Amino acid sequence: MSNIIAIQVPDIGDFESVEVIEVLVKVGDVVKAEQSLITVESDKASMEIPASHGGVVKSIDVKVGDKVKQGSVVLSVEASSEAAAPALAAVASAPATAAAPTAPAPVAAVSTPAPVAAPANAAVASAAGVSLAAVVLPTAGKLEMPVSTANLPHASPSVRKFARELGVDLTRITGSGPKSRIVQEDIQNFVKQALAGGAGASSQTAGTSLGGGIDLLPWPKVDFTKFGAITPQPLSRIKKISGANLHRNWVMIPHVTNNDEADITGLEDLRVTLNKENEKSGVKVTMLAFLIKAVVAALKKFPEFNASLDGDNLILKQYFNIGFAADTPNGLVVPVIRDADKKGILELARESSDLAKKARDGKLSPGEMQGGCFSISSLGGIGGTNFTPIINAPELAILGVSRSFMKPVWDGKQFVPQLTLPLSLSYDHRVIDGASAARFNAYLGSLLADFRRIAL
Repeated sequence: MSNIIAIQVPDIGDFESVEVIEVLVKVGDVVKAEQSLITVESDKASMEIPASHGGVVKSIDVKVGDKVKQGSVVLSVEASSEAAAPALAAVASAPATAAAPTAPAPVAAVSTPAPVAAPANAAVASAAGVSLAAVVLPTAGKLEMPVSTANLPHASPSVRKFARELGVDLTRITGSGPKSRIVQEDIQNFVKQALAGGAGASSQTAGTSLGGGIDLLPWPKVDFTKFGAITPQPLSRIKKISGANLHRNWVMIPHVTNNDEADITGLEDLRVTLNKENEKSGVKVTMLAFLIKAVVAALKKFPEFNASLDGDNLILKQYFNIGFAADTPNGLVVPVIRDADKKGILELARESSDLAKKARDGKLSPGEMQGGCFSISSLGGIGGTNFTPIINAPELAILGVSRSFMKPVWDGKQFVPQLTLPLSLSYDHRVIDGASAARFNAYLGSLLADFRRIAL
């Protein structure tokens, strides 16, 4: 005999509802108790909703974009009679008038640690002959943490995984989320302070010395309406996601930026000529296509830039996938051109234009934004002289390009006009030293100044 059990959303703290941003299972999958089923996102962090029971997924009642709250049905699983037996036994043995449960609740709250197994003690309508039984919480209150884990920090499974990846002890962090829940930003702030010399300090305590001469005050809370009219505007989903990634990358990676300039006078003439010759093809050659080609050549000469850091190992990549920042109405995204070393200028120009259009239309797939080795962020069409682009982890470097400008250059006899392109190379100083970055930028500049070098 088998039983269909509906898995519900447990207590999610002080949030009335949260948005489903990821469904981690599909119909037919076999799931275990405490396995993550969906990921939801609040205005503070993302959280994973675990399974209260194991079994075969029979139906999924939510999809990406849905709003759910405590008690919402996530999915239904078919549990075997053997799997349901412990739950029935637990219900039978529990006193009917108990004021509070003496065992952990069937569905782990978002704050319950993922590794902790919760016994199946949900109430079931009947011990036999019932094919559908919804999981009912034993009390109307918040799900309690098992006694054996009562002293564990209050954090979601995804936050615990993030902390494990960084080697951070959650017991040393004070949570800033609802009911002191630890969110991802708390871990990032803790690591940032540790790098600044205050590893033993909490980021949320005003006036607490970090041991490195830095005391952080709490973020100011201001009633802006006292000073005039305001218009609250929620951040777009892209900005919320990219903002969290940028925050992590800036905190976790020791950035250094090398600024240089490239003479692109001849390259601009070549670009104009190519566009005239290929006017009927509909492909417009941009400076980005030349930059991608030159970057690939530089990566081949300096392979440590075409790598990622994995613990104590440097992963040197034998492929060349180049990402480029695309400005969209909803925020910044980074499409990736795969195998850029195998493509010519016209093909690179066509593909980058197509990807940029898909980005503006909101049609980029996740796969088109993954697998990058090195990124390019160009502000050439807007302005600026130099800037510090933030590295797109797990990459080790990113090239920032500002608006080109004319300047006089002495050639030994006279001043001649030179179209100059500012280059800003941010790099991970844990792997790349300043001399290597300077050589990379100088070599890149020489390729742009005389593009015939690409053939060497």
